[in-house]
Amino acid sequence: MARTLSFLLLLLGLCGNSVSGGPPSSTNTSGDLNYELPTANYETQGSYKPGSIGILFRMVRIFLHMVQPNDFPEDILAKVIQKSFEPSINFDKSENIILALKVLNYEIGIVIYALLGLLFVILMPVVGYFFCMCRCCNRCGGKMHQRQKENGPFQRKCFAISLLVICIIMSFGIFCGFVANHSVRTRIKRTRILANSNFKDLRTLLNQTPEQIQFILAQYNTTKDKAFSDLNSIHSLLGGGIHERLRPNVTPVLDEIKSMVTVIKETKKALESTKSSLQNLRDTSAQLSSNLTNVKTSIQRSLRDPTCSVHPASETCNSIRTSLSQLDSNLDVNQLPPVDTELDNVNNVLRTDLGGLVQKGYQAFNDIPERVQHQTKNIVADVKGVLNSIGPRVNRVTQQIPIESTLSKFAVYINKTESHIHRNLHSLEEYDSYWWLGGLIICFLLTLIVTFYYLGLLCGVCGYDRDATPTRRGCVSHTGGVFLMVGVGLSFLFCWLLMIIVIVTFVIGTNVEKLICEPYASTKFFQVLDTPYLFNDNWQYYLSGIIFNKSDIRLTFGQVYSDCKNNRGVYATLHLENRFNISKHLNINEHTENINHEFENLNINLNIVLLDKAGRANLQNFAVCGIDRINYATYLSQTGKHPAKVNLLSFAYDLETKANHLPPGTLRQSLKREAEIIKMIHRQQVVPMEQSLGTLRDSIKTLQPISNGLVDRIARILTSLDSAQDFVTNNIASVINDEIRKYVRTIVGHFEQYLLWVDFSVREKMVSCKPVATALDSAVNVLLCGYVISPLNLFWFGIGKATVFSLPALIFAVKLAKYYRRMDSEDVYDDVETIPMKNPLPR
Repeated sequence: MARTLSFLLLLLGLCGNSVSGGPPSSTNTSGDLNYELPTANYETQGSYKPGSIGILFRMVRIFLHMVQPNDFPEDILAKVIQKSFEPSINFDKSENIILALKVLNYEIGIVIYALLGLLFVILMPVVGYFFCMCRCCNRCGGKMHQRQKENGPFQRKCFAISLLVICIIMSFGIFCGFVANHSVRTRIKRTRILANSNFKDLRTLLNQTPEQIQFILAQYNTTKDKAFSDLNSIHSLLGGGIHERLRPNVTPVLDEIKSMVTVIKETKKALESTKSSLQNLRDTSAQLSSNLTNVKTSIQRSLRDPTCSVHPASETCNSIRTSLSQLDSNLDVNQLPPVDTELDNVNNVLRTDLGGLVQKGYQAFNDIPERVQHQTKNIVADVKGVLNSIGPRVNRVTQQIPIESTLSKFAVYINKTESHIHRNLHSLEEYDSYWWLGGLIICFLLTLIVTFYYLGLLCGVCGYDRDATPTRRGCVSHTGGVFLMVGVGLSFLFCWLLMIIVIVTFVIGTNVEKLICEPYASTKFFQVLDTPYLFNDNWQYYLSGIIFNKSDIRLTFGQVYSDCKNNRGVYATLHLENRFNISKHLNINEHTENINHEFENLNINLNIVLLDKAGRANLQNFAVCGIDRINYATYLSQTGKHPAKVNLLSFAYDLETKANHLPPGTLRQSLKREAEIIKMIHRQQVVPMEQSLGTLRDSIKTLQPISNGLVDRIARILTSLDSAQDFVTNNIASVINDEIRKYVRTIVGHFEQYLLWVDFSVREKMVSCKPVATALDSAVNVLLCGYVISPLNLFWFGIGKATVFSLPALIFAVKLAKYYRRMDSEDVYDDVETIPMKNPLPR
C-alpha cells in the first residue's frame, strides 16, 4: 500500500509539472459550435463484488462490530502517525501515556479476545498433559470401569446429541476456512489481470493527453471557419439585421404607395370607360327618342283608319291610342356631367412613372445588404487577419507545456513500477501457494478431528447394544469409543497450535479491517491523512507542500480522491492555478479587444430615399384630380333607369295581340308592321344602351370608393412617408451601430466561447485522474481488503470457531466414550442386597 500511495503522489506531482504550461480539455457549449473533448474508456472497475461468498464476509463483519463497536479513531490514529515520525518516543510523558490508554481503550475488545485466545493456548497443552497423566494413573476416567446408573441411557443420548451439534458447528467453521482459503487462492491469481488492467488505463491516460491537446488546437480551426463564414456572410448578418430593423417602418409605406399606383391606373381605366359610355349613351339616346317618336306618329296615323270607328274595333284602337304615351325615352343624358377634365388630370398624373419611383425606393431599401458588404470589404479582411493571429498564440501557449517530456518520464516510471510489480507477483503467488498449503493443512487437521468424532458417533450409535453389559460391548461400539478418544488426543495435540494462528490472524485482520478497509470505504481514512501537520511539522497541507512548496493552499487527500473519482481534470483537482494561471495566458479580453478594435473602424453610409419630390407631387396631383367632385348620385340614378319608359319588347307583343283582335285589313297589317319595328328598335338600340348603362354604372361604382376620402388617404400616405423617411434619416446611424455591435458580439462570441471552453477543458477535463483513483481503489479496496483481508477474516473466524468448540467437543467425547468402549469390569447386583459388587472379566 505504501508503494501505491507513493505512486499516487508521484503522479500528482508529475501532473503538476505538466500543467506548468497549461493543458486542455472539454465542456458543453451553446450555439452552433458544440465542442466535445474525446474521452477514454477505462476497463478497470474500482469496486469489488465478492459474489455469493459475500454473505459469509458480512457475517464476519457483524462479529467484528461486536468485538470492536467503537467509531473510527481519527484523532488517535493521527496522533499515532505523528508520533511515529518522532526519532524517539518517551513513554514517561503524560501525553504518551494518555495516548497509549486511548489506543488500549479503542483496542479493548480485540485485546480481551486475544487474551482469551492466549489463555486457551496456555491451558490447552497443560490440561492435556495432566489429563493424559491422570488417565494413565487410572483416574479422570482412565480406569476401564463403568458404574451402572439409572439415568445412564439419558446421559448417553444427551452427550451424543451435544457432541453431534458441536461437530456440526465445527464443520461449518471448517467449511468457512476452506472457502476462505480457496477464495484467497483464486483472487490472488486475478491480481496480475487487475494490475495489467490498471497499467493499461494509466497508459491510456498518457496516450490520450496529447490527443486532447491536438483536439483543442483543431477546434480553433473549426471556430475560425465559423467566424470566417459569418464574416463572408456579413451582407446577410449585418446588412440583413439593418434591413430587418428598418423594415417595419419602411415596407408598409412603400406598399401603400405601390397600391396607390394601382389605384391611379384603375381610376384612369374607370374614367375612360365612363367617358366612352357617356358618349355612346348620348348618341343612342337621341336616336332612340327619334325612332320612338316616328313609330308613335306612324301608329297614330294608322289609328285614323275608319275601322277604328266601328264597335268593337273602336275599343281596341282606343286602348292602343292610350298606350302610345309610353313610347318615349326614359333617360336624360344631359343631366350626366362629362368627366373629361378628371380624365385629363389623371392622365397628367400618369405621365410621371410613380411605379418606377416606388421601385427605386424598394431597391434602395433592399440593396442594404449588398451595400454593407461592399463597404466592409477592407474591414473584413483586417478582422480575418486578427483571427488568424489568435491560432498561433493559442498554439504557443500549448507549446509551453512540457507535456511530452513529462509524460515520457511518467511512462518510464509506470514501466518500472509495472516491472517491479510483475517481479513481485511471482513472489506473491509463491507465498500464496505456501499460505494455501498451510491453510489446507490447518483445515485438514480440524477436519481429521471432527472426522474421528463423527466416526466415533457413527460406530458408537450403530454398534451400541442396549442388552450388552459394559464388559461385553461389541467391537463396533468399542471402535466408536476409541475414535472419540483419538479425536480428543488430536485436539489436545493441535488445537493450541491452531489457536496461535487464529490469534495472530485475528489481530491483524481485525485491525486492518477497522482501521483501513472500513474508513477507506467511507473516506474517513483520508480525513486522517488530511490532518494538518501530520507528515511534516512545517506543512499544514501535505499535498500542497509537495506540489507547490506552499502548505497553506487547501489541497487535501480526500478532495483529490473525490475529484479523481468523479473524473475531474488534474488542473482543478490539484488547484494548479496557483502554479500556472491558464486564464491569464489565454487572456480572453485581450483577444476580443483586438477584434473589437478592428470593428471600431467600420463605417457604413446608407443614404436611402423612399420617394423623391416628383413622386410626392404625383400623389398630391392625384389627390386633386377631381374624381371626388363627381356627382355619383346622379350617375347612379340615371344608370339605374331603363332606356325607354316601357319595355319595348313587351309593348310590341301587346301591340301584336291587340292587332290580332282587329278585323283583317290594312289596319291590322299596319299595326303588326309597327310592332316589328318596335322589336327591331329594342334589339338595335335598347339592348346596346342597357349594356352601356351597365358599363357606366360599374365604372361609377369603381370610382366612387376610390374618391371617398381620397384626399385624406393620400395625406396619410404622405405623412407616413415623411415619418418613415425621417426615421430612416435620423435613426439609421444608431440602427447601424446597434447592428454592428450585435454582429461584433456574434463574431467575438465564437472565440469567447472557444477560449472559455479551452479554459474549462484545461481545468475540468484535461488529464482526468480517474485511473489514479481507480488504481488506488484496486490496491486498497480490491486487492488488500477484498482479496486478502476479507478472506483472512473469514479464515480465522471459521478456524477459530472450530478450535474453540473443540474444547466442549473433547469433554463430551470423553464422557461419551465411556458408554461405547468395552470395560474391564462392571457393577454386579445381588438379588437380595443392593450393594454393587465388582465383577472382573474372566481371564
